[in-house]
Amino acid sequence: MMIPLILGLGGQELIIILIIVLLLFGAKKIPELMRGAGQGVKAFKEGMKEMDSVMKDEPKDEEKQPS
Repeated sequence: MMIPLILGLGGQELIIILIIVLLLFGAKKIPELMRGAGQGVKAFKEGMKEMDSVMKDEPKDEEKQPS
């Protein structure tokens, strides 16, 4: 079975990239980086939810102006 292409990269390219990342950051640092990325994604999602609730609560321009 063929490994699906991710952004046009094959299996060999992904393995080489993984090895380079391990060499640059070390095995102990990678979980910390992933944890930080996860917290960033969580904060972004919370911000999006907050923005959606603000947009829903705020009356439209048409409703603000009396006819």
